[in-house]
Amino acid sequence: MTYDSTEQKFALLFTWFDRTGDGWVTREDVEGLGQVFATVTSDETIKNALREAFMSWWDALLEAGAPDRRGRIGRQRFITAVRSHIAADAGTVERLVMPIIDALMRALDTDRSGAITADEYVRMYDALGIDPATSGAAFQRLDRNGSGTITPDEFRAAIEEFYLSTDTEAPGNWMLGPPLPHR
Repeated sequence: MTYDSTEQKFALLFTWFDRTGDGWVTREDVEGLGQVFATVTSDETIKNALREAFMSWWDALLEAGAPDRRGRIGRQRFITAVRSHIAADAGTVERLVMPIIDALMRALDTDRSGAITADEYVRMYDALGIDPATSGAAFQRLDRNGSGTITPDEFRAAIEEFYLSTDTEAPGNWMLGPPLPHR
């Protein structure tokens, strides 16, 4: 049986975006997350693409009216804004999330094979503070064809599932590790 796991996934995203850990997401937090992702590459073009893509997130959060008058977004408002303005439909995910994924794919594919190896994938999540055991297990689920790599199509499908699927067994819902059990 499936249940709607978006609340848990988007709460986890909030934690990622809240770089200072103060319970608020601000423009500076979003810029900081873009910078963290940019550290996975030395290519300035890709770094800039990642930073710009994250700032598109901030613009979408502004459009959703999420920040308070002090420019902060609390957890529930963040989750609501992600649901209504970022994960609203496949077209919005394509516009706001896939530029991050496409730049990240170029950054992670250090051997320029056209796919991400387990080592490349784990390296990214290690930079983000995710335990390699967790990211390694996620990699296994995301490698849908068992080739030992994640292709751009597999990565994009996983991201789309993460933002749009409520099925906890969907491979993309394991991107950040196993979904929390249903409460």
